[in-house]
Amino acid sequence: MDSTSTDDKGLARSDNRRRLPTRAPVPFPSAIAIVLTLTASATLASPQRVVSLNVCTDQMAMLLAADGQLHSVSHLAADPSVSAVADMARQYAVNHGLAEEIFMMKPDLVLAGTYTTRSTVELVRKLGIAVEEFAPVASFDDVRTSFRRMGELLGRNEKAETIVAKFDAELAELTAQPQTGETVALYYANSYTSGAGTLVDAVVEAAGMENIGSRLGLSGTARLPLEQLILADPDVVVLGDHNYPTPALAQANFSHPAFEAFVGKKTVVTIPPPATICGGLSTLDAARSLRDAAGRGNGS
Repeated sequence: MDSTSTDDKGLARSDNRRRLPTRAPVPFPSAIAIVLTLTASATLASPQRVVSLNVCTDQMAMLLAADGQLHSVSHLAADPSVSAVADMARQYAVNHGLAEEIFMMKPDLVLAGTYTTRSTVELVRKLGIAVEEFAPVASFDDVRTSFRRMGELLGRNEKAETIVAKFDAELAELTAQPQTGETVALYYANSYTSGAGTLVDAVVEAAGMENIGSRLGLSGTARLPLEQLILADPDVVVLGDHNYPTPALAQANFSHPAFEAFVGKKTVVTIPPPATICGGLSTLDAARSLRDAAGRGNGS
């Protein structure tokens, strides 16, 4: 028999209403499952076959890429005269920046510099391959930005932050030391120097010294005539790569009698080009070399 009740208006109301069957509660995915899902998604989103065409993107990619993620680096990556991590480069396929060889490697991401062979970069893009370009670094902020961007592109943010943190810790240790009060002239082939707004200028500042090029109002890479160098009378002279195995007109400024007499009375430091071509931990090695030279007196 159906049970009935009366509502507030005295009307009969059946209590024998249809009840929906109850279902067992669906368990909410565990935190571990969510993390695994997100990790798998991130892995799938990250490039799996990367090719680099530029010595600076080579170095960042080699330091950041996961095992098997970086397939090829430029031929310059294994050249110790320009690459700070030449030993690492030997485990990767080498490319010479030719569009046809890059295409045959079937990359899902190509890394290049803004001055890397433009015809190759443009053609690779037209073939539908993703290309990311990096501008040369001109400051320590640029170094941080480039590593973080590379970490983002490769899905290796945590590794990038580790490198940036190490860079900042070593830089802080350098800059915590008192200023040396000494001046530095950077003197390269064809009488070029580095002025304000360059990575080398930042290195000089980190060493607690003053760049003669900046003092003279030069910016970027600019000519520093020998007469002007001698009149500036720096405490330390930093030479670029001046020991070419064969004669070269670009090196003639280093053999000028006035230059030889001048540097014979100065502290001379040779900083290997790989330390300042690309920004990284090796860049701080250059700053340490400069600081070590400060107050050393005549030497080489």
